[in-house]
Amino acid sequence: MRRHRTATGVLLAAGALFAGGLMNSASAGAAPSGTDAAPPAESRTVPLAEQRAAETFWTPERMRSAKPLDLELTSPPKSLEAPDAGDRTPTVVPATPAAFPQPGGPWTGGGAVQTTSGRVFFTFQGRTASCSGNAVTSQNASTVITAGHCVKYQGSWHTNWVFVPAYDNGNAPYGQWTATRTLTTPQWEASEDMNHDVGAAVVAPLDGKRLTDVVGAQGLQFNGGYNKRMYAFGFPAASPYDGSELIYCSGNSSKDFLLTQDHSLGCNMTGGSSGGPWFTDFDEASGTGLQVSVNSFGYTFLPNRMFGPYFGDTAKALYDKAQVS
Repeated sequence: MRRHRTATGVLLAAGALFAGGLMNSASAGAAPSGTDAAPPAESRTVPLAEQRAAETFWTPERMRSAKPLDLELTSPPKSLEAPDAGDRTPTVVPATPAAFPQPGGPWTGGGAVQTTSGRVFFTFQGRTASCSGNAVTSQNASTVITAGHCVKYQGSWHTNWVFVPAYDNGNAPYGQWTATRTLTTPQWEASEDMNHDVGAAVVAPLDGKRLTDVVGAQGLQFNGGYNKRMYAFGFPAASPYDGSELIYCSGNSSKDFLLTQDHSLGCNMTGGSSGGPWFTDFDEASGTGLQVSVNSFGYTFLPNRMFGPYFGDTAKALYDKAQVS
């Protein structure tokens, strides 16, 4: 059974933007930063036997066949429903860097983002699934930031969790990095609050080396405000994408005017892009920026629009706990 967190049924995560609960009315009005006590993040230590199993579980075939989790469609209130716009199937736009704004297309610019971004694979309720993630600067040089629903969903922590930086159509040019610990915010843990759909993982060394020593790392920014130029990256795996390559969107972001305190960005990425990084101050030449959010969800009645949680005090507390784990 799916657990629905509100009576309105307005929010829907698209494909593996599958964070399926909606907020209750109290969380919908919560301030994104500065007013919460930033309680400690919730976490799961991955048993050593599970880590060993994950190292061999994700064959190229399993990675290619991993699917975003689906949600049941829900209808918005009539007062919020957009008029029928006909066929809303996103169009994949071939893209080159310096295309701004960009509604969605392959990233061809290389740079650090090509190696810090990757696909996340895990098992959820017996099914293989995928999200996206990003390697970030950390004391342990082993921290990946993703979405909360990419580490825990419907009361269950995901298993067989691995991060594959620079994923390329079943290939793992920098290896598969197995989680030793996964974390999420207490708000996501308690009620799947979309304002706090942030997750993290600490990954084990591979061949004696730590993650960011191998693939590099992106910086983060907390409490940075709204309405900025943003670049979003991910590995969408639901049609019209197939999860085989890194996709990006760019544009001027805004603040969600409906139910959350999240960032909003015009973007046609689909399921599987959940957890992919959003950057401000992004430099296309070097592929570097400051991560300020992750791909989280979309409204069914606002096609080609992505939303991502505001990185405030709670997200910082999660990051702080992860980087010293």
